[in-house]
Amino acid sequence: MGPAPAPPAAGQVPLSGQRLRVLEYVRAHAPVRTSDAAATLGLHSNTVREHLDALVDLGLVERATEPAVGRGRPAALYRPSPADPTLLARDYAGLATALAGHLARTSADPERDARAAGVEWGRELIEGSARSDGDQRKAVLDALTRLGFAPEDEGAERGVALRRCPLLDAARRYPAVVCQVHLGIVEGLLQSIDAPTGPGLDLIPFAEPGACRLFLPDPVVRPRD
Repeated sequence: MGPAPAPPAAGQVPLSGQRLRVLEYVRAHAPVRTSDAAATLGLHSNTVREHLDALVDLGLVERATEPAVGRGRPAALYRPSPADPTLLARDYAGLATALAGHLARTSADPERDARAAGVEWGRELIEGSARSDGDQRKAVLDALTRLGFAPEDEGAERGVALRRCPLLDAARRYPAVVCQVHLGIVEGLLQSIDAPTGPGLDLIPFAEPGACRLFLPDPVVRPRD
């Protein structure tokens, strides 16, 4: 039940299948020598070196030099760059899980506090780009898309299907906290564009196979003629 995880490297430069295999090997086994990667992946060393150099140019991998031991040129070592979107996503998800666990253990009312935190977060996501004379529903859906929820608007009766979750593991461990943060984000988004936040705003976590369900308040505001 529920959505799929959000892709960890959304917006990343598209990579060929072979280059992606090299990158994933570096992520899993760093620091990596070209010869070791070539042997494991069944590729020629020159091919692996070409992919590694390209990944360095893309900012996804860093190159260093192995300390010299005896004669000969020291080998190059490769490791993921701190800017690698996948590593950033893992760090973010890990921090979010830890914070959700802390809130669940220490707050007298974790759901209330989680939603309040989400409201503050949501207010920061839209900087007045859509006010009362704009399509407020679209503004909220666009923001959720940027956050990685892959929303599908299915109308007022069925609401919005959230097909992805950027914090799926944390949501499964602490649904009362994480899902309230997400609902608070939507409430904060609505507040920031002067949209209704009263009755009708609801989030049903893990509502069905493949989605959570978000319902936005009535009336549904559309652009004025």
